[in-house]
Amino acid sequence: MLINQDGEFKAGYNSITELDGKYSTMLMDVGILKLEADQVEEVLEGEKESAYLLINGEVTFEWEGNKEQATRNSCFDEEPWVLHVPKGTKVKITAQAESEVLVQKTRNEEEFDAVFYTPEDCTVDIFGESIMNSTATRTVRTVFDYDSAPYSNMVMGESITHPGRWSSYPPHSHAQPEVYYYRFNKPQGFGCSLVGDDVLKVEHNDTVTIPGGLVHPQTSAPGYAMYICWMIRHLEANPWTDRVDDPDHEWLYNEDAKIWPED
Repeated sequence: MLINQDGEFKAGYNSITELDGKYSTMLMDVGILKLEADQVEEVLEGEKESAYLLINGEVTFEWEGNKEQATRNSCFDEEPWVLHVPKGTKVKITAQAESEVLVQKTRNEEEFDAVFYTPEDCTVDIFGESIMNSTATRTVRTVFDYDSAPYSNMVMGESITHPGRWSSYPPHSHAQPEVYYYRFNKPQGFGCSLVGDDVLKVEHNDTVTIPGGLVHPQTSAPGYAMYICWMIRHLEANPWTDRVDDPDHEWLYNEDAKIWPED
């Protein structure tokens, strides 16, 4: 399902998916918190764990007596800052400049220590460089997943699809629902999101909801880098631990695979 964002987000919290409302099959609250300079936002969730990812700007995060500064000029060129807290944790976010923070939440009874992820804490991989004539080269950043945060009911990461390339490719699926939030390095940029048999045109600030079980490869138009924040919700007794590749396309992983035109 494509959620089209017409224009820029308004100041304050902009809800995209809701655990108990719109797009509830994603099992998560996802939204964009847009802050003006000197604006302060306080959040206290009694039943939900929360993750706050700085997309761009300069903010101060405060929680449980801790205070950390975060600055990010470009989500395309810099790794993220993320605060991840359990239920019942009050979070205060103060903007020193106009800023945007992506928010992900879901119910979680588990008690765990809050974690503040710096850019150095993020796992960064370059995929697709040596296969498929580099047509699926992308940068993938994992903030936290089941391996690093087994106490969480969520996964959060980012992908940068290089201009004219593919991501989430070869096509794969998994049982758990996933939300993709998009940005482009130029406002007129665009790409395509394939969800099952549906082909969706995605533009700046759009979101796509991906039900479990459907393949979801992505591509960006030539000339435009495509940012994706990907957010997965673990299922009870079935956490997301790995992708399930479409067997029809697994041959593409072979570095010696003959891609047209054959050398």
